[in-house]
Amino acid sequence: MKVCVIGLGYVGAVTAACLAHDGHEVLGVDLDPTKLKLLKEGKAPIIEEGIEDVTREAAESGRLRVADRLDERMASCDLIFVCVGTPSAANGSQDLTAVRRVAEEIGAALKSCDSFPVVVLRSTVYPGSTEAIVKPILETHAHGAVGSKFGLCFQPEFLREGTSVKDFYNPPFTVIGTECKKSEEKLRQLFGAFPGEFVVTSYQAAEMLKLTCNVFHALKISFANEVGRLSKSLGVDSREVMDLVCKDKSLNISSAYMRPGFAYGGSCLPKDLRAMLYLAKSNDLELPVLQGVEDTNVLHIRHAADMVMSSGSREVGMVGLSFKPGTDDLRESPLVALAETLLGKGYNLRIYDPAVNLARLIGSNKRFIEETIPHLESLLMENLAAVVNHADVLIVGQKQDSLMSLYTERGDDRPVLIDLVSLNEGGLAGGDYRGICW
Repeated sequence: MKVCVIGLGYVGAVTAACLAHDGHEVLGVDLDPTKLKLLKEGKAPIIEEGIEDVTREAAESGRLRVADRLDERMASCDLIFVCVGTPSAANGSQDLTAVRRVAEEIGAALKSCDSFPVVVLRSTVYPGSTEAIVKPILETHAHGAVGSKFGLCFQPEFLREGTSVKDFYNPPFTVIGTECKKSEEKLRQLFGAFPGEFVVTSYQAAEMLKLTCNVFHALKISFANEVGRLSKSLGVDSREVMDLVCKDKSLNISSAYMRPGFAYGGSCLPKDLRAMLYLAKSNDLELPVLQGVEDTNVLHIRHAADMVMSSGSREVGMVGLSFKPGTDDLRESPLVALAETLLGKGYNLRIYDPAVNLARLIGSNKRFIEETIPHLESLLMENLAAVVNHADVLIVGQKQDSLMSLYTERGDDRPVLIDLVSLNEGGLAGGDYRGICW
């Protein structure tokens, strides 16, 4: 393919050199004369393992050429990768000046183009930037629409500085955000044979993925360092602890617990988090990441309560009370905390949880119910229909088989539905549906 790469920093230099190394004709564009001089001489503008050999081979083959501006050669390219910087402003916001400027220049260059090139944004941007900023700029200056005159994608890169050449050829997956089938096909032709799954999604999901991955990596580093500081203060080898943590691929290093939903609870997680924070305090240590875990859990319960309050209705039904389905354990249940918040605000609440109903008679939580939350016991209904029919607002904290049929039977009088468990990936047809994280 003929490829143009605009911006020859870490991402752009590696992308240009590796694609040229693979046999594609690459035009690299950058304003920095030093970078261009180095690339013309077959030298990489960055320090990176393996990049020197790849760059030298690409330049010597003649497949890698460079320029300081966009020209008519770009219009004949199959793919145009935008890899310009999006640095932080003083207030933390992204500076998208370079992205906007390059989009204008690309659009102007595509005005007379009839070969359907695909513009691929690889710069890290806010969710919505490709569609709300780049797309209209391109269409205005190109005098044509995405999908007819040219294609548009957002493709997050997962290149780590220091190992970016290895990462280029061994991505965990290849993600393409686009609404254009032709664009998808061209990117699949270029990257489809690489290791990992080829995933096509929306612009916004792909943009958010990139930010989320980077923040998740920062979180993991900070978490491990806090565990390290606390372990050292206790005379424990933190490296051994974290090595053991990572051996669990079923729960610790997996998709378990990684699905947005309601707050955590139960007899273990809150108690053990508090224990670690107490240990830290006892050893004069500050662990803000772990402290933040407890803080954000409380905020999430408050967020659910705010969703109910914003409905304007005071007749509330709640499906579920224990901290997770299939158990009668009410200890530290976020649903109990939510119920108590609403009761304190004067809401008329009715609750259904089949496991807790049984626990009132024979379960191990009978004493807990009687002694700790007797004010909730009187609100427990014997059947789901009584709760659904009572509610102007229905909070779903657990899935129940007959729930949706009872909800639908309410017809035009269906309650506002506050979904804490992702009942339906696309929402629900009809009624007032509100998901807590979606």
